Amino acid sequence: MRFTKMQALGNDYVYIELLTQKMDNHSDWARFVSNRHFGVGSDGMILICPSDKADFRMRVFNPDGSEAEMCGNAIRSTAKFVYGKGFTSKTNFKIETLGGIKELFLDVKDGEVTNITAALGAPVLEAELVPVLIKNSDGICLDLPVQAEGREFKLTAVSMGNPHCVTFVDDVFSFDVPRFGRAIEHSHVFPQKANVEFAQVIDRKNLRLRTWERNCGETLACGTGCCVSTVGGFLTGRCDNAVTVHQLGGDIEIFWDTDKNCLYMTGVSNFVFDGELDDKAFSVFLNK
Repeated sequence: MRFTKMQALGNDYVYIELLTQKMDNHSDWARFVSNRHFGVGSDGMILICPSDKADFRMRVFNPDGSEAEMCGNAIRSTAKFVYGKGFTSKTNFKIETLGGIKELFLDVKDGEVTNITAALGAPVLEAELVPVLIKNSDGICLDLPVQAEGREFKLTAVSMGNPHCVTFVDDVFSFDVPRFGRAIEHSHVFPQKANVEFAQVIDRKNLRLRTWERNCGETLACGTGCCVSTVGGFLTGRCDNAVTVHQLGGDIEIFWDTDKNCLYMTGVSNFVFDGELDDKAFSVFLNK
């Protein structure tokens, strides 16, 4: 089974194309390849599949084998993968995900993809659709208080095809993200758990961000989390609708076109290495 390791601002995944090869037991393979001791080591596994609705289909698996609806960094890397590996010559195409069909735009120079923009569509704010069990009178969860580990957080809940929430803190670098991220992820107000963004306002055009990802833990970057933080910051008057989000792994540019109600995310992605997965190592991992 051939694979490619890629990283987008330190958010690293193992990419496996199922356009020319086949795989069974997806969840078990995801647990194996994600393991940083017995497998390749990654924040998860991405399958690139045929689609009858778009140019390609992307499936996202967490390190615990669960399947996620969407990943912003992964969809940018998927776009670079299919172009760089010769599966398409288009620089504008669509990718199907469990979170909907997304449009991708590639900046190409001398045959190399230098930047990727993903049109992720409208943020979903309706509480029932996020889903989140608390809401304002207008049916959304905007800056509402939630208790976690003895502390109150004001949360804004948004779905980008998967459930997120953002809270604003004074200093993300000194903040205990694992402690509070895990607690908010599992809060009773999120029936499907949630990805949790901890954002800090630098100025109206710049945010700092750390993200605790559902079923995964803290990652160095999160594209959909950057979108959610921009939406939450803009709706609460903390930032503009065009923001640079600074993460531990690097920066992502977010623009919320409020006229079209579409979020655009622009950032880089990089190939790390290619390899081949060993069936015997997989069997040893399953039986350990």
